[in-house]
Amino acid sequence: MNTSTQSLESVNQIENGIKSRFIKYTKQPAFYPFVGLLILFIFMSLFNDSFFTKNNITNILRQVSINAIIAVGMTFAILKGGIDLSVGAVMALAGTVTATLLVAGIPIPLAIIAGIIVGALFGFANGFCIAIGKMPPIIVTFATMGIARGFALLYTGGYPISGLPSAFDFLGKGVLFGIQVPIIIMAIVFIIAYMILVHLPFGRHVYAIGGNEESARLSGIKVVNVKLWVYIISGTCAAIAGIVLTSRLMSAQPNSGLGFELDAIAAVVLGGAAISGGKGTIIGTLVGAILLGVLSNGLNLMDVSSYLQNVIKGCIILCAIYLSSNKNA
Repeated sequence: MNTSTQSLESVNQIENGIKSRFIKYTKQPAFYPFVGLLILFIFMSLFNDSFFTKNNITNILRQVSINAIIAVGMTFAILKGGIDLSVGAVMALAGTVTATLLVAGIPIPLAIIAGIIVGALFGFANGFCIAIGKMPPIIVTFATMGIARGFALLYTGGYPISGLPSAFDFLGKGVLFGIQVPIIIMAIVFIIAYMILVHLPFGRHVYAIGGNEESARLSGIKVVNVKLWVYIISGTCAAIAGIVLTSRLMSAQPNSGLGFELDAIAAVVLGGAAISGGKGTIIGTLVGAILLGVLSNGLNLMDVSSYLQNVIKGCIILCAIYLSSNKNA
């Protein structure tokens, strides 16, 4: 075999390797959302000079952080084949509980822990009704959405809670190592979720149950335990988001979080997750959340009406669900 033939074979091997890698990447759930994000990013940068600036990018990530943290918990619920409509209300309740304790003079760490426990307890209640009570997730979480919102309104009398200690604003407005603290919190939550879903048996069990619950049960997976923990995680993420939002506003609003559950679902679906469960990635959820944030920010900079923005977002989400459904058909 001469040198030219060997060189040609080497070139062919390299080309085949590149093609196989490209095909592998295109099969990843987060690939097309990531491509969509890049296209949207380029489009917004071309049509508005104020978009691609350090301050604006930081602003987008800070705004995205709340929805992204909630979307982490929603990712677990959807991967499992369920859903959690209570996250917005749980977020409001956790924020009001934390704020009330802070106003009462409770140390900041203890108040934060109490707020997170409230979210975890609501998540446990959801999981108990769904896993042990065999009730549909959409009905259970719709009911607990009303319960959590009602508790928040009763707890506060329908009025916002203000007068929080100044040190508390660090979680929502602080800067650490030159990075906004809400962005750091978001990154930590995503890293933990990634480790759980990718490197721990629990993550594989979540995917297995979402793919086929009966097969997962027959293979020895403790389905009830997994479902309980999935909703505990979802409630905990909602509580963390509520505490960060309360810190940012330095006020707890019992009506905060309205519609946040829909934004979280949108982020997960836009990130390539199958709404029926069993398929999706935590990286895809992050991409989906950022995509929504970039879209909202860009449309605001272009002075697009908020009413039209809702129409545009709704159409994009419908398209994402359609594509997801067809891929898994």
